[in-house]
Amino acid sequence: MRIMKTATLSAAILALGMTASYAKVPENQVNRLGQDLTPIGAEKAGDGGGIPAWTGGLNSVPSNVSYQVGDHLENPFPDDKPLYVVDGSNIDQYRKFLTPGQAAMLERYDDYKMKVFQTRRSCAYPQNVYAATKRNARVGELVGGGNGVSKAIMGFPFPIPNNAYEIVWNHTLRYRSFKLIRQFAAMPVTPSGTYTPLIVQDQAILWWSDPTKKSAEDLNNNSIYYIAHTIAPARAAGNVILVHEAINAAKRPRQAWQYSPGTRRVRRAPNIAFDNPGVNTDGLSTADSFDGYNGSLERYDWTVLGKNVRYMAANNYEMGLAKYDDLIQARHLNQDFVRYEKHRMWEVQADLKPSTRHVYARRVFHMDEDAWQIAATELYDGRGDIWRVQELEQIQAYNVPLCAYAGQMDYDLQGSRYLASALNNEEPAVNFFADELNGDEYSPSAIRRMGAR
Repeated sequence: MRIMKTATLSAAILALGMTASYAKVPENQVNRLGQDLTPIGAEKAGDGGGIPAWTGGLNSVPSNVSYQVGDHLENPFPDDKPLYVVDGSNIDQYRKFLTPGQAAMLERYDDYKMKVFQTRRSCAYPQNVYAATKRNARVGELVGGGNGVSKAIMGFPFPIPNNAYEIVWNHTLRYRSFKLIRQFAAMPVTPSGTYTPLIVQDQAILWWSDPTKKSAEDLNNNSIYYIAHTIAPARAAGNVILVHEAINAAKRPRQAWQYSPGTRRVRRAPNIAFDNPGVNTDGLSTADSFDGYNGSLERYDWTVLGKNVRYMAANNYEMGLAKYDDLIQARHLNQDFVRYEKHRMWEVQADLKPSTRHVYARRVFHMDEDAWQIAATELYDGRGDIWRVQELEQIQAYNVPLCAYAGQMDYDLQGSRYLASALNNEEPAVNFFADELNGDEYSPSAIRRMGAR
């Protein structure tokens, strides 16, 4: 049985795991997309408590901003003022809207605060993504025990989801353009607030979004080709990783390689997965925590907890324009730059299977209904305590259009350190239209040449 209403989930649906039926979505439910549901499956109506109706989002460059190709995105809501500020003194008044991770940050750090603004449902995508998503609702299927997707293509594979696995796949395969090039900064921040930016040039071909393909079966089990090249500081420069991500990991696991300038060799890198330390994270994040969550779902049992109204870091244009020295401070970001809004959030829990291992025994993900992308997570240790909290600050790239991130924060509550990453503020603007990228260049020999330059 499919989720027939997304506003409230039945107890049966909440308990769904991999025992759920994979029946196709009935046509009368598919037809809700673009009607009472947005084209990607969110509730179009407001909630009467601060969340407005979705009216199309920012699907083009707004008239009140100045934008040229290559520019960073200006704030289209410059006159918005905070409605109120949540901090340790009034946490109980607003607790029902806080994620457990947000509450933990407020309780741990006396200078942590959350400036709450009016909700702007700005997320929007191209029309071909909407059309593909509606088709996917009819034909998309889970395969490989939930570890793969078939028949769907482009856009969101399961806009009317049946279980937690499908919700996570919506995040994994969400539209991020077809070919993109980015330069970003990652800063492991000490408890005293000192940091050294690690500058990375990465590029990706997201085969799932190839407009020439008609079905997942046309992709030869390729989901993403990804390269990340560290270019600064000198001690880290020249390190390059290459990842070939599969659509069905049960059929073919992730393939990864790494070039080390010290050895001048390319080696297979099976450690770029699961709970191995992430590259350029100083041990503050795991490989599968990049982008909130990435890779195989196989080590966890996944459950839908429901959909709740929560505070979410959204429309963070001011954060994306701030200088690093103004933004990065001890213990957490300078919260004066972070904007929060009320959003309806899907909540999914991952519990470690008894037969597998991972440093995180439980993970809870909060995903914005308007983008299907992870906005916040709680990461629990083996004792059941929150160990780390992730926040992924959303921004609408109205020049594409698509919903993206202004940054990703991984807060270690046990060490008062954090990792600020995916920051593009002082780097060239992201190129979402990198048509020059060629799949033949995503090879071990190519990254050897790249690292040696």
